[in-house]
Amino acid sequence: MDLQLTGKVAVITGGSAGIGLAIAHGLAAEGVDLALCGRDEDRLRSAAAELPGVRVLTVAADLAVPGEAERLAETVTAEFGGADILVNNAGTGSEETILTAPDERWQHYWELHVMAAVRLARTIAPGMKSRGGGVILHNASICATQPLGYEPVYNVTKAALVMFSKCLANELIGDNIRVNAVNPGLVMTGDWVKTAKQLTEGTDQTWEQYLQEIADDNAPIGRFATPEEVADFFVFLCSPRASYSVGSSYYVDGGWLNVTT
Repeated sequence: MDLQLTGKVAVITGGSAGIGLAIAHGLAAEGVDLALCGRDEDRLRSAAAELPGVRVLTVAADLAVPGEAERLAETVTAEFGGADILVNNAGTGSEETILTAPDERWQHYWELHVMAAVRLARTIAPGMKSRGGGVILHNASICATQPLGYEPVYNVTKAALVMFSKCLANELIGDNIRVNAVNPGLVMTGDWVKTAKQLTEGTDQTWEQYLQEIADDNAPIGRFATPEEVADFFVFLCSPRASYSVGSSYYVDGGWLNVTT
């Protein structure tokens, strides 16, 4: 299937690893030029080196800091003249309780998961409009609907991101800009592996066994997704082939979602 993406320009935040890098590979295979944003410049350069055949711009920025989204947008405009696709993927899990998490922790995740998306919409969407339209995708989480008990801050901010995505979709569809959210379930990223290794160190359980237990307990499919499996869905949503997909939240979760939730 021709996804009709050749020659487009995509901005991917959190683009140096995990799902973001997998999306970059998927879009590059379709002939999309890329602007990758992340906090670690060395990791961005390594990621860019994996993506031959398309133009790749790297921008080291912490999008939880006001002003960085604007700098990213300005850099993309200077290099590419604007963008046709924006994938808001930057984010990370949390671990706390509501009664002990200070205001600063809530504010940090609000800035990273919600305000970064708000600021990038304000700065990149006008250019999309002038280019005739575009696509904005938000990488949220199944936790936006079905929360995990150990990360209430993550759950709340991802839920807010999903609502922002819906509101933005309603506001921009008249400009031919399609906005959607994706709610992944268990995805085998470096963060999961790192956590599993830490929790099983010095025990009789391997980190692989630990993660398999999580998959068995939560995902009817019985395993974690690869980043590429999730990325393929993102790439399709970027395409005109998904032209009737507007303002929705899609679960890519191996059956984890409880329909009674």
